[in-house]
Amino acid sequence: MDKNIFEIVEDVLKTNSKYLSEDGKLLKAVVYSDVMMMDEDLLSLLLSEAAIKERFFKNIKGTLVFDKQKFAWFIESKEFLPDSYTRYTNKIGLTHGGDFISKSNDVVLDFPYKDCVLEGGQDKEDQKRKEIFYNETIASDEISKMLAPKVFTNAKRYTKDGIEENITFDENDNLIIKGNNLIALSSLLKRYEGKVKCIYIDPPYNTNNDTNNTFKYNNNFNHSTWLTFMRNRLEIAKRLLIPNEGAMIIAIDENEQAYLGVMLDELFNEYESHMITVVHNPRGVQGTNFSYTNEFLYFVIPKGKKIIQNRKLDDEEIEFSPLRNWGSESLRTDAKNCFYPILVKNGEIIGFGDVIEDDVHPSANEIVDNTTYIYPIDIKGVERKWRYARNSVEDIKYLLRVFNRKDGFLDIELGKDFGQYKTVWIDKKFDANAYGKQWLNKIVDDKSFSFPKSIYAVKEAIFSIVSKNKQAIILDFFGGSGTSAEAVSMINNVDNGNRKFIIIEQMDYIESITRERIVNSTVNGKESTLVYCELLENVSTLIEKIQAASEETISEIKNEIYSDERIVPYITRAELEKADEEFNSLELEEKKKALINLVDKNKLYVNYSDMDDESYAISESDKAFTKSFYAEV
Repeated sequence: MDKNIFEIVEDVLKTNSKYLSEDGKLLKAVVYSDVMMMDEDLLSLLLSEAAIKERFFKNIKGTLVFDKQKFAWFIESKEFLPDSYTRYTNKIGLTHGGDFISKSNDVVLDFPYKDCVLEGGQDKEDQKRKEIFYNETIASDEISKMLAPKVFTNAKRYTKDGIEENITFDENDNLIIKGNNLIALSSLLKRYEGKVKCIYIDPPYNTNNDTNNTFKYNNNFNHSTWLTFMRNRLEIAKRLLIPNEGAMIIAIDENEQAYLGVMLDELFNEYESHMITVVHNPRGVQGTNFSYTNEFLYFVIPKGKKIIQNRKLDDEEIEFSPLRNWGSESLRTDAKNCFYPILVKNGEIIGFGDVIEDDVHPSANEIVDNTTYIYPIDIKGVERKWRYARNSVEDIKYLLRVFNRKDGFLDIELGKDFGQYKTVWIDKKFDANAYGKQWLNKIVDDKSFSFPKSIYAVKEAIFSIVSKNKQAIILDFFGGSGTSAEAVSMINNVDNGNRKFIIIEQMDYIESITRERIVNSTVNGKESTLVYCELLENVSTLIEKIQAASEETISEIKNEIYSDERIVPYITRAELEKADEEFNSLELEEKKKALINLVDKNKLYVNYSDMDDESYAISESDKAFTKSFYAEV
């Protein structure tokens, strides 16, 4: 069967590996870039096939001329790879027969494919702004490139003995990554997919209230944009969880709680979601009708699995009951090794006697040398048994206490120091002011965080999932001030665990606050090690420059973008000139939006696949660390 022109073009383009993704799909955006740049290799490739030559090249007085625009429209048409997202890489609008109205007299309404990948909305903490990362049409191959593993730079290892440089990554290291969390999450997949036991995140709340922000992120998302922002990250995070074992915890308040719950039900349909209420501000935050004292934790756990472990009770919460058995099968004869004396002196348990021979029948309380020997004999004199055998009772000695019976005899009670977590958490230790803000201010001298979480609330949440797994990996990709990392360290201190954390944060305070806090709590004086590294930036700084621009500087930045062929690879000079005619009439935020839309999002950070490109001038130490992280040393 003869191939049509669409199949012919596809086959020819696929002969050049430059235009293929890792899974063998055609990278239409790369092709489009080379078309606009009149790439010599691409033109030679197209000329090699007669059908392509005939359709897209004109012979003008003996000279072949490539119809660049015609070929560009061809690869954008719905007939060429119709399932691709790249159809509308540069143009969205009214079409007929796959051609835009500029080439057609008949008009129909045509809708683009949408993927709406947002870069995050985070900015420097002192530059609060309106959201300018709007929903965009982004090609699937562009997304693949954007989310591909990145190069790391500035890697350092912090130990109790000091700071090490020129390092390679080790699986025993805790990790902090500075960079956009969507991009960083994708880079984690290569090493950590299916290995994370617990994900704890405290994302921006979308409150429109600066005083209540957990972090200095832009919180001016509308609902749909915020949900898209979250969904893109949660989809990747889900892949990092251990199948059927890993769980996620998401802190949120009333502004997005309901919307988030619906999205979790859809995105995690093989999981079950439980919403916990945490009383974090007993004094309350005044609202129009109510004073808000609480926020929420969503626990997302595999369906039908016992993931949440029993909670360890505080001393004042311990409930006591008789150590002596009662009811059926409680007699001495039912378990002979459970009949022995407990030795008490001055109201304290000092030891345990041997199991008593069957033919010996002591009284309930026998006193020998000022020591009372207490046996499991009830008030009616019936010989019963202790709930624990002699060979195991010493393990629970700390839960035992002496009390006086009504008949004047002494007896022994057993405390229960564990129980199920409740759906409402009320305790003074969950106070975010006392154990969040004030706690942090004691560690680092910085007031950037107006309302960080209580360290004990975060510790309790993470502990509920990882208490039985001393080797667990815990991830927080909204790292903020580093509360979750300190919480993991506190848990390890209790049971001598070796749990590891991964923290991702984009803000500059990661160096002055987050890292300092984590070094103090996790590394200093301890055996733990911490690796700090950054995603190697490409045009991220340019985007930050756009976001911070004023009316006086925006035109200068625009000219910088226009002059860089690497930044604007898909747009012709003529298109830029036309766009420039309208630029000066726009409001400042619209100008920013327009410029950000021109910046190739794939170039926010340097791809691992481009690490050997000499134009990036990547150091040998950065290469060595990056290779070690991806286990390709």
